[in-house]
Amino acid sequence: MLQNLSEKLQNTFSRLRNRGRLTEQDVETALREIRLALLEADVNFKVVREFITKIRERAVGAEVLKSLTPAQHVIKIVDDELVALLGGEEKAARNAGIKFNANPPTIIMMVGLQGTGKTTTCGKLALWMRSERKKPLLVACDVYRPAAVQQLVTVGEQAGVTVYEHGTEARPLDIARGALQQARLHGNDVVIIDTAGRLHIDEAMMDEIRELKTALQPHETLLVVDAMTGQDAVNAASEFDKAVDITGVVLTKLDGDARGGAVLSVRAVTGKPIKFTGVGEKLDALEPFFADRMASRILGMGDVMTLIEKAEQALDEEKARELEQKLRKETFDLGDFLHQMEEMKKMGPLENLIGMVPGLKAPKGGQLTVDEGAYARTMAIIKSMTPWERANPDKISGSRKRRIAGGSGTSPQQINFLLNQFREMRTMMKRLTATQSGKRRGMGMPGWR
Repeated sequence: MLQNLSEKLQNTFSRLRNRGRLTEQDVETALREIRLALLEADVNFKVVREFITKIRERAVGAEVLKSLTPAQHVIKIVDDELVALLGGEEKAARNAGIKFNANPPTIIMMVGLQGTGKTTTCGKLALWMRSERKKPLLVACDVYRPAAVQQLVTVGEQAGVTVYEHGTEARPLDIARGALQQARLHGNDVVIIDTAGRLHIDEAMMDEIRELKTALQPHETLLVVDAMTGQDAVNAASEFDKAVDITGVVLTKLDGDARGGAVLSVRAVTGKPIKFTGVGEKLDALEPFFADRMASRILGMGDVMTLIEKAEQALDEEKARELEQKLRKETFDLGDFLHQMEEMKKMGPLENLIGMVPGLKAPKGGQLTVDEGAYARTMAIIKSMTPWERANPDKISGSRKRRIAGGSGTSPQQINFLLNQFREMRTMMKRLTATQSGKRRGMGMPGWR
């Protein structure tokens, strides 16, 4: 996500830090590099021009250039303006700023072009609503695209949410009205309406959406746009906003675009907030949008708050305390380690988690990657062990290693490597736990090859 832009900005900031005292020319050179990086990331050129102008007004001055840490001043200004560009003046909220109706149900109408991931996003949003202790109802109003209704039914089943549908013969407005009646009867406090999309913006689509909006008076009209389409996403956002006055944007496929300029352009061009971002294919890969956290990721400062929230959602507090006691008493074994690996998998793709850790950056010309195959191999090895072997890794004999290797599709050498890494990790974690007395500690990862 925004990998290329992040790398170029970090390189620019690194050169600024190395300059010590800065001249006005140093700042201008840095601004030129930032401008080019933003344009290459497919950020709207008008947005780039205004962004650079605001930074220049604040960065080129005696207070900054004559300070003891001028580079840090400039970086702080870039961070401030980036947060503002992304909508930082709006209050960040854990519920993504969704306007829940005081008298349920809250009606959320999802709009967008075909291919943006709108129907899947409806399922993701429904699952997210469940995590917020809501009882959502999905409504299949896309009666034109082949298999759209069945797709929504499928994602609804995966999310554990009821789907209201009447096939492809009924009018979308009649389906929506029927869904609202069912929601009131069955206590659904959120109704998510999947509307029809098209391959391009046309009047027929807009007329239908306007009709639905006028009749239903939704509390939120969320536009789903594909971040990988760059400026096309920005253009689509502008057109939909003019036609139906959207209340917010959901950016999908943000994990699949190393440029990601749409995330910096949509808010500035439409004036409407980004409320969610899709960061993966799985239904739980939907995150509320926080301008300050996104700016932090772009500038290579990580995203500790999101990482903490993911850990809190995935980890059991009581088991974390139990784990700490095991580490203190040196009874932490491979069974416990397997459990920790399974807990980490619940937090999402490991590459996404690593990207949230401050200070970790991709190698030059590459990207931060985790060998998921090695991760799966480690789990297979441990699962091929007996309970006794997991509890006594130091007593596993050569014949046992051969049996484990056969069961996991690995070699005795790989078994030895894992056992050595586990011993080193256990020693390190014991030291960390001892120095952090009274603080909760959790997971570790082996140094995979």
